[in-house]
Amino acid sequence: MTWLHNLIILFPYTPIYPKESKRIETTQETLSFLSVNVYQYNQQYHLLIDLIKRLKPDILLTVESDKHWEKALEDVEDLFRYAKKVPQDNTYGIHFYTKLKAKSIQVNYFVAKDLPSIEADLISKNGDEFTFFGVHPPPPSPTEETTSKERDADILALGKRIQKLNQPCLVVGDFNNVAWSKSSKLFKKSAQLLDPRIGRGFISTFHAKYLFFRFPIDLIFHSKSIYVQKLKTEKPINSDHFPLYGEFVVKPDVYKQHCDTAKPTEGEKETIEEMIEDGKETKSDNR
Repeated sequence: MTWLHNLIILFPYTPIYPKESKRIETTQETLSFLSVNVYQYNQQYHLLIDLIKRLKPDILLTVESDKHWEKALEDVEDLFRYAKKVPQDNTYGIHFYTKLKAKSIQVNYFVAKDLPSIEADLISKNGDEFTFFGVHPPPPSPTEETTSKERDADILALGKRIQKLNQPCLVVGDFNNVAWSKSSKLFKKSAQLLDPRIGRGFISTFHAKYLFFRFPIDLIFHSKSIYVQKLKTEKPINSDHFPLYGEFVVKPDVYKQHCDTAKPTEGEKETIEEMIEDGKETKSDNR
C-alpha cells in the first residue's frame, strides 16, 4: 500500500486541500521577492537580468552565485538600496538585494564556515518590521554530501534562531529538501511557521530541464502575521532550478491564520538537538 502512504503524505500539497497560509483582503501594497538558484556554471546571465528588470522585486536572493554572477548582477544593482554579497566558487555563494529599508543584514554560518545564509531585518513599505532569511543548505548526493546531516542541521539551527525572534519572519531559498521531509517538518514546527504550498499545489522548482522529474525544493515558510498573496515559478534562466516568485504583506496586528501550528514534543526537541550536533560534526570532503 505504498501508493496510499504517498497519497496521504502528498495530499496536503494539492489545490483541493484547505490552505494553511491564507491570502488577505487588503489595500496595503504587496511586497515581492525573487529567489533563484542560478546554477553557478550557467553563463546565460542576461536571462536572469531580464527577469529582474521585468519583475522589479523588492527582495532578490540568488544562490550558487560566484564572482562572475556578482559582476553580472551589477547591471541591476541600482534597482536596490541595500545588498549583501557572499560570492563563493563552491556552489554555495549567496547574494541578497533589497529595495526595502534594512535595519541590519548579516551572514550566518550555522553549521559550517563555507555554508552562508542571510538574515536581514527589514521594514516594509507600511512601516512594519520583519526578518527575511535566505538559505541554501547542501544536498545529499555523490558530489556533495554522503548524508543529509549537514543540510538537516543547517535548517534546524535556523529554526532555533527564529525561536528567539519576536517579529514576523519569512524564510526563502533552495532547501535541497521537500516540505514533507522529517527535517522540514521539524523546522516548521520548532519555528512555528506556515507553509504556503499547503492547499495551493507543489509549485515544483527542480529539475527545470526534465518535464517528468520535478520536485518542490525551493521552499518558503513564514510566520502567521505574514500573508502570501501570490507564489509561482517563473520562466527558466538556463539553470536546473526555476526561479521562485512571491508576493506578500506583513500585518503584525492581524491574526486570522489560526491554523494548527503544534509545538515540538520533548522527544522532538531532543531529536532536533541531536541532528544539529550530528551535522556540525560532519565535514564535507567535496567543498
